[in-house]
Amino acid sequence: MAIKQLTDEQVRTWTIDQKDRWWLENVYRGNMPQLTLRSAISGMLIGGILSLTNLYVGMKTGWTLGVGITSVIVAFAMFKVMTTVGLGEEFTLLENNCMQSIATAAGYMTSPLIASLAAYMMITDRVVPWHVTVMWMIAISVLGVLFAFPLKRRFINDEQHQFPEGRAAGIVMDALHTSDAGEGLFKAKILAVCGVSSALLEFLKQGDILRHLHMAFLQIPEALEAGIYHLMHWTPRISGTPLPQLTVSLEPDHVMMAAGGLMGIRTGVSLLIGAIVNYCILAPLVIKYGDIFGVVNDAGVLTFGFRRITTWALWGGVAMMTTASIFAFLSKPQMIVSAFAGLLGGRKTQEDCLKHVELPMWVFVIGIPLIGGAVVALAHIFFGVAIWLGVIAIPLVFLFAIIAAHSTALTSITPTGALGKLTQLTFAGLSPSMTTNIITASITGEVAGNSSNLLMDIKPGYMLGGKPRHQAIGHVLGILAGAAACVPVFYFAFLKGNPQGLVSEQYPMPAATIWKAVAEILTRGLSELPPTALWAAAIGGTIGILFEVFKLVSKGRFPISAVGMGLAFVIPFTTCFAMFFGSFFFWLAESLWKRDDSTLKRVFVDNLEPVCAGVIAGGALMGIAVAIYTVAAG
Repeated sequence: MAIKQLTDEQVRTWTIDQKDRWWLENVYRGNMPQLTLRSAISGMLIGGILSLTNLYVGMKTGWTLGVGITSVIVAFAMFKVMTTVGLGEEFTLLENNCMQSIATAAGYMTSPLIASLAAYMMITDRVVPWHVTVMWMIAISVLGVLFAFPLKRRFINDEQHQFPEGRAAGIVMDALHTSDAGEGLFKAKILAVCGVSSALLEFLKQGDILRHLHMAFLQIPEALEAGIYHLMHWTPRISGTPLPQLTVSLEPDHVMMAAGGLMGIRTGVSLLIGAIVNYCILAPLVIKYGDIFGVVNDAGVLTFGFRRITTWALWGGVAMMTTASIFAFLSKPQMIVSAFAGLLGGRKTQEDCLKHVELPMWVFVIGIPLIGGAVVALAHIFFGVAIWLGVIAIPLVFLFAIIAAHSTALTSITPTGALGKLTQLTFAGLSPSMTTNIITASITGEVAGNSSNLLMDIKPGYMLGGKPRHQAIGHVLGILAGAAACVPVFYFAFLKGNPQGLVSEQYPMPAATIWKAVAEILTRGLSELPPTALWAAAIGGTIGILFEVFKLVSKGRFPISAVGMGLAFVIPFTTCFAMFFGSFFFWLAESLWKRDDSTLKRVFVDNLEPVCAGVIAGGALMGIAVAIYTVAAG
């Protein structure tokens, strides 16, 4: 059954009151069971397992993806089988939705392990006790939930933003619960086949294991063009820098291709444009100029690579994302007034028709001071952050939550690390401590990240007629499940008691490395930041505003996303290209395979979400399994 939604014209012209009343009368499902005991338990179990996929993706790329679609299909298939054998009843549509909120929250809360906490341990060269890690991650995640409350109505109710992963989860759930059982099980089979195939491909990339098993001939090369370069005895260069050192390579990264499929062609093209500008034009010029510094390897060769380039490039990318997000928010000032009308004592022109289902404002008003105070106290007790510095960080969260939500709404990627850099810049002038620099950035960037991810969870609930407050409770349950699953695996398989060993060729920990590098530069003074990086920030910020102006004037038809383009400055070219290729493949599939009786259309167009979710889950879980095996065997 097609999900009811407003037309683009209605989204642009209707008032928020008209949109809310339309939703209440046409979409809302009343008291259908949602947050039940079985949806809570299954969400926590499935989410705890799937959260490990984000740990894997994050250690390789520096950012995380959602696990909502995977959890939806797994839970549906599980309860379908249980019903068939007489062990239970099928999930309702909204039970499945609450379950995915729990599971997705578990996946997203892993961010500190791949960014701020890892950077803190690398800087101090000490292992943070696991119970401290658990307490810290839970506190900042719950604070993120609270900061999301005033933003939901603007991003979801009024502007009807896509939130690609959230929307995909909603579409999948609707199809599963309104189609016949065979269609639902077909989606589950697709997810399973793609998951197993992806896991096998990931296994075939593990050269050390394959050599140990005498199966090295099956190994998939890390770079598809490496063999050609070897035969030619020559590596292409741009302004004297070899392409591989600019991260310009064709890696068979099927997990990132699947992520691109979920984002869509507009974001994929924006990422590719940003990657070409950054890695093929700016980086070679700045290397030649001397503001991107290389390092001499064991063979005596000067090398660069992603970490060196991004230490310079992130300033332009962060500025572009920041100005674009702030301008987009301020272009609708009435939403700011609307969000805080009750808090400021203003009188509304008419009664709020969604008062009985929306998240109540009093929870936001009371919860933020309480949980925010707890976060400030934990930062002081465990990490030595002065109380007054922690207090300053809390108001910054709301500003950054706006930026993070705008990015997530467009791309499903929350630039937590990039936003953290803004805090690092702010606090560099307030405290010379690198650890304070890292932890305050963790408060702002990662709390804002959890805030925008709650909006991602709420999106399918809005599409399907659920109650946002039930999903908010589920988000908190997911936070608990994610902490219980990911912290032990991180400490056993990756940390291993040695913070300096976190970074490896296989798991480069780009987010943590960049956070550490920025803290080192800023606490020594801005005078050490290359002048060209300051120019890049100024130009990037201007471009971000111009693109949003073009988007506003064209009524949303401007084809390039400033947020997507800015993101390309903080992730490798190989990742950008893989995501573009994935978005292009599925766009091409939709353009070519239009016959309803076509198997290719049924698989790659009608079931895009299960295909992509299966590939992401299978590849990531295999990567985690390999890491655990390596530690256990060695």
